[in-house]
Amino acid sequence: MTSSLHHRAIDNLGTRIISGDLPAGHIMLAEQLEDELKVSRSVVREAVRVLQSLGLVETTKRVGIRVLPPSRWNPFDPQVIRWRLASDARGAQLRSLAELRAAVEPAAAELAAQNAPAPLRLELVDVARAMREAGNNGETARFLELDIRFHSLLLSGSGNEMFANLMGQVAETLTGRTVHGLMPDHPHQAALQWHVDVAEAIARGDAAAARDGSDRILRRTMARMADTWTEQPRVFIPVRP
Repeated sequence: MTSSLHHRAIDNLGTRIISGDLPAGHIMLAEQLEDELKVSRSVVREAVRVLQSLGLVETTKRVGIRVLPPSRWNPFDPQVIRWRLASDARGAQLRSLAELRAAVEPAAAELAAQNAPAPLRLELVDVARAMREAGNNGETARFLELDIRFHSLLLSGSGNEMFANLMGQVAETLTGRTVHGLMPDHPHQAALQWHVDVAEAIARGDAAAARDGSDRILRRTMARMADTWTEQPRVFIPVRP
């Protein structure tokens, strides 16, 4: 029960901060949160600790719990991504993630063609072909599972541990697009085949084809989603002296 209350408190406050209901600079007091959320002081304390680790709040003695601006949030945390995708800033979050993927995944595909172990190459081909089948059959849940697996394998296969640690962010992106109705029931035939082409290029060690194919997938993805972020402002992180 305590764990459930803890997660509910985190989700409640995190959602409200990211949606702007609790704006930057807003001050909260622990005792007020106890009454509002109907939880104990220890639950509030743990929830605030987690939100601090995500860059959403800071605590100040004799002042309280201060909400921090978006420039202080941890943009790589999957929970922050999930909250942003559920907010009015969904388009901006999708843009940031799409641009990150467009910068990283083609390079990861190229590296995977050069470095991935044989079992991973074989699994990637199997997953891409299963994706094509699930997409053609309109199996949305199955397609999402395979899509996450495909891109996770691609990042892992690069042999670059920093690329591989983006798996959680990519999974949240793909899940969010599905949950919020931004994926068609039947994905585009060409896009399904491009995933197979990338997997097969990696399997045979063709680094240039793997990179070009991944770049093609991401460019199409960005073109299809561009309308969601047309009017969304960007977040500029101050450069510290």
